[in-house]
Amino acid sequence: MPAPDKAAVREIIDKVRAEGREGLTAPEGKLVADAYGIPTPAEGLATTADEAAKLAGEIGGSVVCKIVSPDILHKTEAGGVIVGVTGADAAREAFDKIMANAKAYNAEATIDGVQVQQMVGGGQEVIIGATTDPTFGKIVAFGLGGVLVEVLKDVTFRLAPLDAAESRSMVDGIKAAEVLHGARGAEPVDIDALADVIQKVSALVTDFPEISEFDLNPVFASGTGATAADIRILVETGEVAEPVRLTQEEILSSMTRLMNPRAIAVVGASDQEGKIGNSVMKNLINGGYAGEIYPINPKADQILGRTAYKSVSDVPGDVDVAVFAVPAKFVAGALTECGEKGIPAAVMIPSGFAETGNQELQDEVVEIAHRYQIRMLGPNIYGYYYTPQNLCATFCTPYDVKGGVALTSQSGGIGMAILGYARTTKMGVSAIVGLGNKSDVDEDDLLTYFEQDDNTQAVAMHLEDLKDGRAFVETAKRMTKKKPVVVLKAGRTALGARAASSHTGALAGDDKVYDDILRQSGVVRAPGLNEMLDYARGLPLLPTPQGENVVIITGAGGSGVLLSDACVEAGLSLMDIPPDLDEAFRRYIPPFGAAGNPIDITGGEPPSTYEATIRLGLEDPRIHALILGYWHTIVTPPMVFAELTARVVEEARAKGIDKPVVASLAGDTEVEKASDYLFDHRIIAYPYTTERPVAVLGAKYRWARAAGLLS
Repeated sequence: MPAPDKAAVREIIDKVRAEGREGLTAPEGKLVADAYGIPTPAEGLATTADEAAKLAGEIGGSVVCKIVSPDILHKTEAGGVIVGVTGADAAREAFDKIMANAKAYNAEATIDGVQVQQMVGGGQEVIIGATTDPTFGKIVAFGLGGVLVEVLKDVTFRLAPLDAAESRSMVDGIKAAEVLHGARGAEPVDIDALADVIQKVSALVTDFPEISEFDLNPVFASGTGATAADIRILVETGEVAEPVRLTQEEILSSMTRLMNPRAIAVVGASDQEGKIGNSVMKNLINGGYAGEIYPINPKADQILGRTAYKSVSDVPGDVDVAVFAVPAKFVAGALTECGEKGIPAAVMIPSGFAETGNQELQDEVVEIAHRYQIRMLGPNIYGYYYTPQNLCATFCTPYDVKGGVALTSQSGGIGMAILGYARTTKMGVSAIVGLGNKSDVDEDDLLTYFEQDDNTQAVAMHLEDLKDGRAFVETAKRMTKKKPVVVLKAGRTALGARAASSHTGALAGDDKVYDDILRQSGVVRAPGLNEMLDYARGLPLLPTPQGENVVIITGAGGSGVLLSDACVEAGLSLMDIPPDLDEAFRRYIPPFGAAGNPIDITGGEPPSTYEATIRLGLEDPRIHALILGYWHTIVTPPMVFAELTARVVEEARAKGIDKPVVASLAGDTEVEKASDYLFDHRIIAYPYTTERPVAVLGAKYRWARAAGLLS
């Protein structure tokens, strides 16, 4: 891609902003497009009817005439566009009509003239644009143009800037991509030319953040290229400020102090049962935290057998974290004392801030934290757990099952659902962190820590909004190359978004924007809470698949059909079984069974049939993952199936063969115990469902693809 003429664009944009205009005229837009190599039709500006006639003759063929006025942005609405103008006389007539319409529409409008533009068409109409999203900043949009973009809303989004591969992925990312590739014998369009325009638009809006909106609509795409027929550019008239971001090193330093404190002060500690400050103290002490614990209460000398201090200023040693358990009105004063003490982190459990409409108090507390360089978790949270340090800084129930999953939630209620699920399933966790109003510490801060945390192998996050979407994406892109990140984004619907906004003061972005950009960042999006928790539990247990070939082995034809449907929903590829492998499977299944894929061994088969077919599926290198469908029979009881499956899988692992294996168990209540046994042996298994195990496998594949681990 040749270097753009940034100086030419800078001159135009500075001139427009100096004049206080919000939009560029069409000729100015043409100059900007030319500077970045964005293809546009031949055109010129006519200030008289005779000039319009002359330009029409020079361009040749049919032309489009459009009003050029900084005061008329919606040209069609003003009667300022006439298409299919052919010949000098028609051009004169079009000029006069457009000028009359424009003056009737806005008599005070400044009119520069009429743009005479080569009429282009044919091929497929698409729209390419960019806008400034309140969460993610500059994002690029691509979709089918004309009426289709309004009716079908078949648009895909990416975070700018984009490389060539990401730009092409936008073209292939719309549902109607087949139309562009030449559906039903139509001529395919030049996909590379479209991707090139997308990449240039992304570069332009990145280089010039003053551009608030940029629309090329329509762009006519054909087999020989892509040409933008109309350009609309809006600019910010005020100051454009980039958000202040800490460096990765600064974030890591502060998060390390938060998660591994040597000393904690509990502001508002209490001896009184039922008080939050009492519960926090008990959880810290009874949870086994080995660091210093300093209760802070101006009315007490001792709390739970420990010396109490009237203020953090009176604490004799250094303090890494102050946990706040006082009413909101006392937070600002106590936080100031923490700043003077040099405490680097504060955990704000109290509510009564932005979530209740008290934005002013939250702003005051944030200002104090910034002034003293205190990193602040919350407010309006349940606290946090970090099990490697036996740290339970919360007023909720303690949790001590250690493992490799870190979970975060913006909601306290969701946090407790996470806790209950983790306890019930014995899913070991490294951390459970409440984020609440996210006045300071947010998801990208925590991801920065968990990325390098050897105690964490996967992260699952419930969120209602992202405070700084661009920072999150940059961090998640880096993180997901190493470890899976699962996101449950609340507010997928208009009503859900409204509820999210009222719940935490969150600005819920358009869900399609979130969906596409979260996918771009490499995270696995969960459709609901159950799925988020299932993915969090299962992804660290499953090995990374080495290819796309998935095979179903089932004891029931009905479950095989449902498992196949689940594979389609999960984006999995069922392997086309080659003849030699088909013959190998047939040696172990009865004549009335079915090879192919699913492989139906039938329900009355003994354990040896399950064992032989599973072993074959594991040992053939062309198969990359197995889905097992078990049907409860007396011939092969549930625990017999579970034990033989675990044994065959472990034998394969001993030989260096470690493939993802998931199982669906249908039967009486005994299948519950069998599923637990399989989970204990790193085989994802669920009773009474065909969808859940396949969904977890699909999530593993989505992460592996995003991380570049699959060819």
